[in-house]
Amino acid sequence: RIRVAGELISEDALTAILDECYDVNAGRDITYFEITTCAAFLAFARTPADFTLLEVGLGGRVDATNVVRQPALTIITPVSIDHQQYLGNTLAEIAGEKAGIIKRQVPCIIGPQEDAALQVIEAQATRHRAPVLASGQHWHVAEEAGRMVYQDETGLLDLPRPNLLGTHQIFNAGAALTALRHLGIAAPHCEAAVTRAEWPARMQRLRKGPLADSAPLAEIWLDGGHNPAAGQAISKLLADMPKRPTYLICGMLNTKDIGGYLRPLAAHADHLYAVSIPGEAATLPAHQTAVAAQEAGMAASEASCVLDALSEIVARTPQARVLICGSLYLAGGILRENG
Repeated sequence: RIRVAGELISEDALTAILDECYDVNAGRDITYFEITTCAAFLAFARTPADFTLLEVGLGGRVDATNVVRQPALTIITPVSIDHQQYLGNTLAEIAGEKAGIIKRQVPCIIGPQEDAALQVIEAQATRHRAPVLASGQHWHVAEEAGRMVYQDETGLLDLPRPNLLGTHQIFNAGAALTALRHLGIAAPHCEAAVTRAEWPARMQRLRKGPLADSAPLAEIWLDGGHNPAAGQAISKLLADMPKRPTYLICGMLNTKDIGGYLRPLAAHADHLYAVSIPGEAATLPAHQTAVAAQEAGMAASEASCVLDALSEIVARTPQARVLICGSLYLAGGILRENG
């Protein structure tokens, strides 16, 4: 969650800073996310840097990160239906929460949006007299001949395709490039931004560690996306990949739209193995995940854990493509266990 000058904060530094934050808080009620946000701000404040990049935890308007009164700019990536119990049941309501990060006269970069979301975001920007830099209006990005072409009012960039996989990452990269251009960052750094980006558990290939070692001929991927938009993005990516027997190992929380997530994936999966997420009270039981997968049109069965599911897959198809998916909580556990 916290990188300082490009490196993950050390365990010792984080422990010391958290101790300071807890001392100042003096026993008052505070959430896990609030105290870690405080720790992050303190770590950032003590380390010289050109910029601080803050990612909202949930929504935006009342998020713990939304306390900076005059940021250099704000960025709103594509809004989709998620976290309805906190943000609202419609795209417009969720967009309203996301637009809560917009500040008076601070430029706002807007990624591709459905009309219902864009109208809400632009209205909020107008209220705050915040200049808007919107995808499709003020900047454009597309894939051409295996490369990425970006253009705004200052000119054109012909760049390598982002190293993060998926068509949606082209547009994410476009938003990042717009931010860099607005901040006056030179073109060579723009190229580094798209070729050196890392994003754990977003179609991350697992090449080392116990899981990979247990299935040396398999292609193992890890993704923490968990809403219908994530299912659609993964579906498009799988459709573009070389054909290979594909299996899903899926665990989700009971607060998510599992049907909306799984339906786009049904055309690409030979079988889904459902697991419960270890240590998570809000996990959807494996049985219910399996039933939801069957209702989405997949062959599905339960497994006691990810390793057992993987063992069964490679016993049947040693060179399978395996996607472990459905939750960042599941993905976090896999990254911890896989070293």
